[in-house]
Amino acid sequence: MNRVPVNTITIVKKSAFLVLASSLFTPVMADEKDELLKLKSKMAAEKEELLKLKNTTVNLMDLLVQEGVLDKKKTESLIKAAEDKAAIEAKQQIAQETTEELEETRPANAAPALPAKQNGSVYVGYVPEFVKEEIRQQVRADLKDEVVKEVKADAKEELWGIPAALPDWVSRMHFTFDSRFRFANDFFDSENAPYLDYLSINKDGGNLAAFNRNEEFLNTTKDDLRLSQRFRAGLNLDITEGVKAGVRVGTSNIRNPVSNEQTLGNTGESFEFAVDRAYIQYDFIDEQGKDWFSLYAGRFANPWLSTDVLYDPDLSFQGFAGTFRYRFNQNSVNVRSYRAAMTNDLGGRAGVNFGPQTPDSVFATLGIFPIEEINLSVKDKWLLGGQLGADWLVYGQNRLKVGAAYYHYRNTRARANTRNSFEYDWTAPEFIQKGNTMVPININEGNDLAGNPLNSRCTDATTKLPGDACLWGLASDFNIFNATMIYDYSGFEPVHVMLTLDYAKNLGYDESRIRKEFGDRLDPDKSFAGKTNAFQVRLDVGDQDVVKFNDWNLFWAYRYIQRDAVLDAFTESLFHAGGTDAKGWWLGANYGLAKNTWVNLRWSSSDAIDGPPLSIDTGAVDLNVRF
Repeated sequence: MNRVPVNTITIVKKSAFLVLASSLFTPVMADEKDELLKLKSKMAAEKEELLKLKNTTVNLMDLLVQEGVLDKKKTESLIKAAEDKAAIEAKQQIAQETTEELEETRPANAAPALPAKQNGSVYVGYVPEFVKEEIRQQVRADLKDEVVKEVKADAKEELWGIPAALPDWVSRMHFTFDSRFRFANDFFDSENAPYLDYLSINKDGGNLAAFNRNEEFLNTTKDDLRLSQRFRAGLNLDITEGVKAGVRVGTSNIRNPVSNEQTLGNTGESFEFAVDRAYIQYDFIDEQGKDWFSLYAGRFANPWLSTDVLYDPDLSFQGFAGTFRYRFNQNSVNVRSYRAAMTNDLGGRAGVNFGPQTPDSVFATLGIFPIEEINLSVKDKWLLGGQLGADWLVYGQNRLKVGAAYYHYRNTRARANTRNSFEYDWTAPEFIQKGNTMVPININEGNDLAGNPLNSRCTDATTKLPGDACLWGLASDFNIFNATMIYDYSGFEPVHVMLTLDYAKNLGYDESRIRKEFGDRLDPDKSFAGKTNAFQVRLDVGDQDVVKFNDWNLFWAYRYIQRDAVLDAFTESLFHAGGTDAKGWWLGANYGLAKNTWVNLRWSSSDAIDGPPLSIDTGAVDLNVRF
């Protein structure tokens, strides 16, 4: 079998991309035209010989298969192997002979093989059409997958599907939505003691005449089954580089800061809606896209590294806050590729708030939050807070986060009114749950000779409340030290094991001041010794976030909250039916039913620590969706 010459193919393939980058009609020198025509004729003849040889070989192999000399599959394998080997050998031969063949085929007076300017003309080698087509197909095959991936990425990033006619602000709006339907049941021990409902007692300025239906007492003995729903819709706006704004509305009973729940069973009345978030945020971002500090103003999400021992997941903060970060090791592969979990209950880890999500950094957060505006007074109620912390990937994607915080509440404790005075009525809290030590602001001092009450705030002289008090407030100041640690182990990816430790101590409790200021108004049978410590141990196992079908996680926690360790108004509202003076354990699970749809199951068992007997078991089932 004669070997097919490769001289012509060698020449044209080596100059192919250069020729395709320039015009095929570029003028050539007059004395080279004859040589090019001869070369073209020779290439056509060689192409015909190549095709004839290929067809002859293939036909011969087919005849051998038909005669049974060769197996069809084996023949196909042989042909494929021969083609692959021939392609490799041809490339090697082309590489070795390129320089020699170019010199042999170029006319003596021709310009160099590479394009060079000569008297305004450019020498261009001729490329046959069949070679150009072969090169086109090869390039197309090599680039197809890469180009398709790049086009898809560009289309997604640049939003090709959005008409250019839409205003710019449309692309800077981000809609959020979540809804939860809850089935909850509180199971009370039959030996539980009665507990005063101080919030009801304080309503209408302490008017006791309304207590004909036992409204002065909490339910502590009758099992309570309730259905409720939460609905929230938000809009986040990218105003300009570094500036954001947001607003969120949701179901709310308006008067309860730790719950967006709307209890079903209101005789068909419509749900209440309220503005749950409304804020402006500024992020200082450097040239590398790193945010070094963030400022928040308005009503916004919890900015602290914390757990629900201090702050319920539904609690929003009103006022001003700022978080400052010092980043390190930001070019690490682990840091750049790290994906933080969602916060609060939207990711399935209800009760753990991660605060600033910036691995490998130290941070400081400061906040000033008005709690209650007091009319005609400079004694407004405030929360001032500060936190220092560190957040780093200690090994691979294993994350350790620690924080120490101090929260100072101003003007929140009660002050005793003098006889028939209303001066300190404002010290009665607008909202409480239960657990904190309460003291009387006003008391019933009997009637005058005309039968009128000496203290007009107490309108029912027959009340049986301790000390005949009719307006109550918090006995303690609250200056809380809080330390939180989270360790997230990712060695079983995608399953994570997360340990959370939380400790709180109220440094503001002063028994001697309480006894001095309220004296004989205090219940002599009640202890007023300081009970000011709280802690929680929690273990989470499972997926970081429950976002699709079959995602899951479990958690177990033990918590111990003495009566004045934290402000009972802001702590978690489901465990022990809300409030402090509680110890017990949590057990819960989340499971993904579909994309952005999951069920949450929780069970808690709790008892009072120091107060009258109160044992509560609570079961809850939540069906959640988000968008």
